[in-house]
Amino acid sequence: MVYLLDTNAISALMREDPRMVSWLSSVQPDDRVVTCSIVRGEILFGLGRLPQGQRRAALEAKAQTPFAALPCEPVPPAAGDWYATVKLTQQRLGLPLDENDLWIAATALAIGATLVSNDGDFRRIGTLTVVAF
Repeated sequence: MVYLLDTNAISALMREDPRMVSWLSSVQPDDRVVTCSIVRGEILFGLGRLPQGQRRAALEAKAQTPFAALPCEPVPPAAGDWYATVKLTQQRLGLPLDENDLWIAATALAIGATLVSNDGDFRRIGTLTVVAF
């Protein structure tokens, strides 16, 4: 199984959240855990917004651990197809999503991954498998 870690999952790893550490320890040896370029961008954007100083430097250092350990999947061409389908469906249901969340979901769908996230908005996407940590 492939698991794609959402932004809040990477943040939880950076905080060494016991729930995320526990979830990660439950992953089977033949499973694959990845993140994607959109998640990486969201993390780096959040860090870049912080004022220069010790806190920012410490968080930037903590971000390097999951970035170094996890493959970062690019957005594949098929994600564009999924993006259009998911966005149209969500708009028709009156349940719009953040653009980055749409691309993260589309990437997970395109690579056949289960999304690891505590963001409840993803659960509204019927075609997406989501697990919380």
